[in-house]
Amino acid sequence: MKVCVIQPNYSFNEKDVGKCFSGLLSLLEQCDESLDVIVLPEYSDALADVQGKAGFYNAVETYNARLMQKAQETAKRCSALVFVNAGFQTETGIRNTTHAIDREGNIIGRYFKSHPAPSEVKTDAQGGHELDVAYSYEQAEPYVLEIEGLRFGFLTCYDFYFYERYASFARQNLDIIIGCSLQRTDTHEALSIINRFLCYQTNAYLLRSSVSLGQESKVCGCSMVVSPKGEELVNMKNSVGLGICEIEPKDKYYKAAGHQGALKAHYQYIEEGRRPWLYRNGGTSVTLFDDVMPYPRICAHRGFNTVAPENSMPAFGAAVALGAEEIEFDIWATKDGVLVSSHDDTLERVSDGEGKIYERTYEELMKLDFGAKCGEKFKGLRIATFEDILRKFAGRVIMNIHVKIWNHAQAEDKLEEIVALIRKYDCEKHVYFMTSNDEMIKKAQAYAPDIKCCVGWDGNPDPLSMVYRAIALGAYKIQLFKPYFNQETVDLAHQNGILCNVFYADDPQEAIMYREMGIDCILTNDYLAVKRALQEQTK
Repeated sequence: MKVCVIQPNYSFNEKDVGKCFSGLLSLLEQCDESLDVIVLPEYSDALADVQGKAGFYNAVETYNARLMQKAQETAKRCSALVFVNAGFQTETGIRNTTHAIDREGNIIGRYFKSHPAPSEVKTDAQGGHELDVAYSYEQAEPYVLEIEGLRFGFLTCYDFYFYERYASFARQNLDIIIGCSLQRTDTHEALSIINRFLCYQTNAYLLRSSVSLGQESKVCGCSMVVSPKGEELVNMKNSVGLGICEIEPKDKYYKAAGHQGALKAHYQYIEEGRRPWLYRNGGTSVTLFDDVMPYPRICAHRGFNTVAPENSMPAFGAAVALGAEEIEFDIWATKDGVLVSSHDDTLERVSDGEGKIYERTYEELMKLDFGAKCGEKFKGLRIATFEDILRKFAGRVIMNIHVKIWNHAQAEDKLEEIVALIRKYDCEKHVYFMTSNDEMIKKAQAYAPDIKCCVGWDGNPDPLSMVYRAIALGAYKIQLFKPYFNQETVDLAHQNGILCNVFYADDPQEAIMYREMGIDCILTNDYLAVKRALQEQTK
């Protein structure tokens, strides 16, 4: 099979977009009938650093139709498979799309970039291109096209940096990976490492097309063909033109799996020793990060505590299983410093013990029954630690962590330990702190600025007080406490970019009223009833 990667000129002056586009068309004209596969770079309809949404959308509108027509004509003329990356208009905007064209010029598949770059996600006001990226927040397997008995996978530019994706690619038994790219800031050495590593990990060929920033540039470029063994068969560095070579796409690389081991692909050898619990949170059960999960939401207060004991693992599990976007729980420190979950600082209501939680050691608390008061079936339930909760549910739900120890002057702040546990379980983007202690919010923001804070009610009956505190603190959210808020509170918060939780609503009609007020997240003890009512309202 004879393959070709095309590398045209690219300019950082958006006025050159037309000239660069003409150069790309000229390179397509040089392709001939000897070729079986032709790959073009990312954004072949916008080959310059076009600015903002208007600049990008204008480039696509101007050049996209001509590009696609030329690519389809080239496929027919050369009787070759052509892979061209260009904008694709949807009802909600343009997507970064790699189009697969068969030898007759028909579009037979479209790959939407799995990891849109920050510049693609950002709005025009933020200096981005404001692309349609909603699809990228949904769980999906790698996109694979089977063409003429070969299995093709796809990566686009920013996708190349997510090495955790490589193991998923390897499972697809790919023959060829199509890489339409720019990667304008990486050195030739870095691009070589990334691409060779990819092929060695996946046992597939890579056909990667990029753009040239000029012969003297040491970054970008490197359109290349790499074998499953990790050998570069073509590396154009920053030359403009066609990179052509012959490959045998069904060739694979097998090595001894360890000393005197059987011959296997590298990824097969790795699978024998994989330990997923040592890596970053992953898999289909990992939910959206807090900053991209849409509103409005429902938060299961102390878990789904109308069916299981509050602040318990069964209550949290029930809420997560039923689809709760958030769970809320409270944490205290025991006498010997163990972080545990309980709403009250006293034991009488929630267990068969007496006294203060912070006056008991963890070992003493473990002897108490935290389930029997909710029924015989929960008899013997033990108190949950903060780490128990993280170990089971980190990344599976947004966690509204009410740090009760920060609300009491007699308690140590435990900030470093709380943050360390959150980092250990890789869920910084899935949690936020809720507290009425403004000094602790300041400390938390200084120590862990990536973990968000929610301002809690401090006893001030003024409906606007909490909003002004949040503005002063730079907090992203407030947790309103009924009845000390009104519509003016919500409106003022939203005018200042502050989200509003409310504690609480168990009555479905009350929840509907809060939703109509514009409350962003409703805390409830009766998760399922409130969820059903709000779903019915939005039908």
